[in-house]
Amino acid sequence: MPSFSTPTPTSRPIARIWTVLRQWFDTAPIEGAGITADHGIDWLRVLPFVALHVACLAVIWVGVSWTAVLVALELYVLRMFAITGFYHRYFAHRAFRTSRAAQLVFAILGASAVQRGPLWWAAHHRHHHKHADTERDPHSPRRGFWWSHMGWFLSRSGFQPDLSAVQDLRRYPELRWLDRFDIAVPIALAAGLFALGLWLQHAAPQLHTSGAQLVVWGFCISTVVLIHVTVTINSLAHKFGTRRYDTRDDSRNNFWLALLTFGEGWHNNHHHFPGAARQGFRWWEIDLTYYGLRLLAACGLIWDLRPVPAGLRRLGRG
Repeated sequence: MPSFSTPTPTSRPIARIWTVLRQWFDTAPIEGAGITADHGIDWLRVLPFVALHVACLAVIWVGVSWTAVLVALELYVLRMFAITGFYHRYFAHRAFRTSRAAQLVFAILGASAVQRGPLWWAAHHRHHHKHADTERDPHSPRRGFWWSHMGWFLSRSGFQPDLSAVQDLRRYPELRWLDRFDIAVPIALAAGLFALGLWLQHAAPQLHTSGAQLVVWGFCISTVVLIHVTVTINSLAHKFGTRRYDTRDDSRNNFWLALLTFGEGWHNNHHHFPGAARQGFRWWEIDLTYYGLRLLAACGLIWDLRPVPAGLRRLGRG
């Protein structure tokens, strides 16, 4: 019979490094390492996130071109819409219906934003609404700005959410795959941008771009800006703005955040009635995501957009 010895102090760091390396590519729960209450930053695991920020400095060497800037802007717009329209309003709140094929396409686009998989995103967000601005809220600014902005998803406690909250999504194997291998789509996007840049460098030299330049602008810079703008809804939209509705949390409406996040800044509206496809309740509250959803509905790609009940809308001030 084989004997099993207690791991030596030398073997523990090696096992830890191996575990982290695996989790960079495969986020499936590891036996004996389930959901934890440890709020410390898992620096080893988040090295790729740190590297993404550092890589933006490569702009010093690759330079800038209008081609690269336009690619960065286009990817910001496309991926922000995928996050706000589908990761948030569809996967987290089921604010409309769509086909399984369209669901997969927009899940892939959302995954390219480097905000983990659709199940992870929706599970954390549903938990947030259930416990908004309480001790159980994963990213309340009552714990401090940096925690609500980044600390919560860089911590050990944020790595593995309670997926029992998203049983409706777990029945789709393709969504489970995207969630487990959440780095696959970002790697494919970066590789595609590099290949596109190489081709343009030879096919259209007048554009003054390259593979490295498109990766730095189209992937690194665009993604870093996208991530930080998205999480301002956690860190800023519960601190700055106006409150039309007396919700049980600290949510606020913020015009400037609404512009940057395509409508998510009407956050007090959203917490008043989370299930609506529209977050700008008044005609003057610009909600670019909702306009995009209406366009998709007109094309027959989505349907049954859930409205805001008139009675609930009238309860607010102004």
